[in-house]
Amino acid sequence: MSQIRDAAMTSKAWPFEEARRILKRYEKAPPEKGHVLFETGYGPSGLPHIGTFGEVLRTTMVRRAFEQLSDIPTRLICFSDDLDGMRKVPGNVPQQEMLAEHMHKPLTSVPDPFGTHESFGHHNNAMLRRFLDTFGFDYEFYSAREFYQTGQFDEILKRAVERYDDVMKVMLKSLREERQQTYSIFLPIHPETGRVLYVPMKNVDAENHTITFDDETGREWTLPVTGGNVKLQWKPDFGARWAALDVDFEMYGKEHATNTAIYDRICEILGGRKPEHFSYELFLDENGQKISKSSGNGISIDQWLSYASTESLSYFMYQKPKTAKRMYFDVIPKAVDEYHQQLRAYEMQDIVQRLNNPVWHIHSGEVPKSNMLVPFSMLLNLASVSAAEDKSHLWGFIQRYAPETNAENNPDMDAAAGFAVRYYNDFVKPKKTYRLASEQERAALIDLRDQLKAYEGPVEDEALQSIVYACGRERFDPLRGWFTALYEVLLGASQGPRFGGFIALYGVQETVALIDQALAGDLA
Repeated sequence: MSQIRDAAMTSKAWPFEEARRILKRYEKAPPEKGHVLFETGYGPSGLPHIGTFGEVLRTTMVRRAFEQLSDIPTRLICFSDDLDGMRKVPGNVPQQEMLAEHMHKPLTSVPDPFGTHESFGHHNNAMLRRFLDTFGFDYEFYSAREFYQTGQFDEILKRAVERYDDVMKVMLKSLREERQQTYSIFLPIHPETGRVLYVPMKNVDAENHTITFDDETGREWTLPVTGGNVKLQWKPDFGARWAALDVDFEMYGKEHATNTAIYDRICEILGGRKPEHFSYELFLDENGQKISKSSGNGISIDQWLSYASTESLSYFMYQKPKTAKRMYFDVIPKAVDEYHQQLRAYEMQDIVQRLNNPVWHIHSGEVPKSNMLVPFSMLLNLASVSAAEDKSHLWGFIQRYAPETNAENNPDMDAAAGFAVRYYNDFVKPKKTYRLASEQERAALIDLRDQLKAYEGPVEDEALQSIVYACGRERFDPLRGWFTALYEVLLGASQGPRFGGFIALYGVQETVALIDQALAGDLA
């Protein structure tokens, strides 16, 4: 343990860098609450998307890194802002007209368009918990509705009334003059219509902890700020929540970064200590647009898991969180293969290298061995040339390549074969384009075919790769042109696997037949 802790203290892996910042908060004295609190926030205005998962995963990675540095207990809270008013109807849910009738009501007061839960907010909370549970996250779920209504937030809400002018001063600086005239940190929930009201305050009573306002019809109301009668605007809510829970660490997307100073100051005004925070770059769809819960663009968590393992998604999320990520289907094969490359590297690494390896953070130090005998990209090419319709077709090739394995004793490989067939049929097959070989390429292909036809050596990657190299070395400079030709002429793709390995897997004589088909013009 001390060896890991020593290495963790200097590790350049970003979760350890964040964990050391948290540790520094308590270098003089441990937390009075007895634990370090990590928090992630979720706005349930639409179905949870893959970015929400990424936030919880990355926060968990920092939490696990902290646990290597310190013996202070930790907690993770996933907080749902389900008292927020529904400001627009999400475009990817049923019963649009019905939902439109409930505009500006708290999400937990809007009927569930799916008809399965108490409200739309409850439905989306259940969706969030379902996929967090799928990944085995250790977290506590907090609902804003319960937090406000059960009194857990009362002390901070009362303090917000008592220090109203100070909090308003922070907020007004960030608003346009027109908005300043009507802004209040408090949003009353109308006692009759149930709608969240964006109205100015006529009076804020610090002694009785009440607010007075006129509703849209001009009728005056006075409500206590406690008991779920009022919610805070989202920026003050951020800082107030940090103060109420005594949050030590929260990460959020780049869109929040400009508000960090506001959140921090409000937290401090309300008697809290600002947490450590980490701003990550956004997730983008195939067109470079930000992924949105309400529009449902980009790739969903369920879609990713239709084509690859959970670990590959975790690997993708670990990589460079400060860099914007394009999340579309073409990133999946690369993530799968790189994840398994890191698993194989891990076995040979020392403790310092291991703590810098993404798989340590994906598996919280309990790193399994890779039993992926064939790279995912190779399986895709195999599915392509063999026109595989199911994974059993691929197993015929896999077992000839590695006779000792089968679906039963290698479930990861079996799952990958199934994923590869599905991915090939959905994404590769529709875009596959073969071309005819040039004269130069044709001569090299004939040479390769003839050498393979006469080959009687071991069916091994390196031996076959040497033949491939030899056929192209004298004809192509740079040699990359030869491999591009192999992929485009034989596989109908712009890039592909290490070709010697592909021949070993697909079969020497099968490759000879494939080259003959290409030379005869039957593929293009």
